[in-house]
Amino acid sequence: MKAGFDLANLSFAHADSIVKHLGIEFTEVGDGYLVARMPVDGRTHQPFGILHGGASVVLAESLGSTASWMLLDDPAKQRAVGLEINANHLRSVQDGWVYGRCTPIHTGRTTHVWDVRITDDRGKLVCISRLTVAIITG
Repeated sequence: MKAGFDLANLSFAHADSIVKHLGIEFTEVGDGYLVARMPVDGRTHQPFGILHGGASVVLAESLGSTASWMLLDDPAKQRAVGLEINANHLRSVQDGWVYGRCTPIHTGRTTHVWDVRITDDRGKLVCISRLTVAIITG
């Protein structure tokens, strides 16, 4: 991520979006990583009362595409959009929060690839995801 990035600058990018609807909050940014958390509650449960795998994928894609946006040379002319994502769901969660940490695998001119690790309140690994983001101009 760009040095000195203020997370308050992200609020405009997620107004009235799935990020807001699911209660995702960006909490920390540093040299080479971005962290967000998401509540595990009725908004993010599947019918059996545990975290929906799709909600974990939304958290992972939101982290990676936002991290890519933070690296764009000209955000007024460029967009960072998800191209491919996979996720391995390793542990169920019934309540509390999950925390995603996004780190770069590759940040090229036209694609970025991100590793996203999602953990529970105890620090136990819940989901591992890899996201490829396309950098488009237009």
